[in-house]
Amino acid sequence: MSVKTIISSQYREKVNQASAQLQGMALPPEGWLCTVRNALGMSAAALARRLGKTRALVSNTEKAELEGGVTLKAMQSMAEAMNCRFVYAIVPNGNIDAILKSRAYEKARKLVEAGSKHMALEQQSLSQQQIAFEIERLAADMLKNPPADFWNDEA
Repeated sequence: MSVKTIISSQYREKVNQASAQLQGMALPPEGWLCTVRNALGMSAAALARRLGKTRALVSNTEKAELEGGVTLKAMQSMAEAMNCRFVYAIVPNGNIDAILKSRAYEKARKLVEAGSKHMALEQQSLSQQQIAFEIERLAADMLKNPPADFWNDEA
């Protein structure tokens, strides 16, 4: 096993662990800032005083969180002012290996379909069984040795 393969495997494991831990976690309807502040029984004015900012800034930041316009720095400072820790993550929709496998099959299917069209024009069509075999073979090869254009949507 190459060093690159080992490192890639370690990254996949780390992301899969985070995904498993955060499965089902979603943004609360009021956003995390407002939800935690209310859980603490802290008013927006009290949070503003702790931040050395205005109540309007707290309100605007809570709204910005819901709209996706809040900065990581603002989330961090507000979390700290509530004696909390700000954590963010990018969590895949499913297992990383499943995402990679799906992508490999998608790329393989497109390649085989393109090749099949050319072969059909030359009266050398492949059977459905041969097409399925080639897709399987190409996908397995891509998973072992991802091509440089693995994530390119062309071809």
